[in-house]
Amino acid sequence: MRTVAAAFNLAGAMVLVAGCHGPTQPPLKAAEAVAARLLTKNAEPVPPHPAVGALFVGGTDAHSCTASVVASKTQNLILTAAHCLAGGTPATFVPAFKDTAAPQDVWTVDAVYMDPRWITSQDPKADYAFARVSRPAGGAVESVAGRAFTLGASSDIRGAVSVVGYPSGVGGPPIGCDVIAEIERGGYPSLRCGGLVDGTSGAPWIKGSAVVGVIGGFDGGGCEANVSYSPPFDAATAALLSRAEAGGPGDDAPTQFDSQC
Repeated sequence: MRTVAAAFNLAGAMVLVAGCHGPTQPPLKAAEAVAARLLTKNAEPVPPHPAVGALFVGGTDAHSCTASVVASKTQNLILTAAHCLAGGTPATFVPAFKDTAAPQDVWTVDAVYMDPRWITSQDPKADYAFARVSRPAGGAVESVAGRAFTLGASSDIRGAVSVVGYPSGVGGPPIGCDVIAEIERGGYPSLRCGGLVDGTSGAPWIKGSAVVGVIGGFDGGGCEANVSYSPPFDAATAALLSRAEAGGPGDDAPTQFDSQC
């Protein structure tokens, strides 16, 4: 439920980008239900973060996902959920977006780098992607944003994290949540925060100066209203970042990610 359902016209075909739906979960025991309510917070509007921005997919004025600037040798990489980037569909990124963007604030996605597991089978544990961006005015997105996140690992994710993302639509500020992250459901990081609606897919899970997850993974980020997931970040994620830093040709992303949420 964390991605917006958006139809893109690709060579006459309609491509649907959305979240997934998993099996119905058994009801919580009474004590577990009380604990879950105590742990759950609600996302609220927050000031734009210099290294977090809105992702516009399909050449429209509506942003449909979220991405963040990640520290790299080339200083031109962003990180988002893989299901946010459909093959053959143009995408742009605006860091610290709020309401409108001047032309010089818009960065074009030039190449996308994805885990082979996502390309071949859309494995939810590989639902992350790095993208190389540029703009006509030149410069590096890291220097313009003034800040970039180092890539962390999910093994360090337990504890307090901050999540910042953009609800889908035209304009509007980001929303955020400070909450406790855990690891559950077969190794997927999870957190409880209500209101992380469509458009927040790809939103970074921030711990200090590192990004340790993005909304995505299990059920495309989650079908439950108050629980969000991330694909686990591990050695494969770090290897993908190194490949993106090398600056070679990008990958051909899948053209479709079906939703059952």
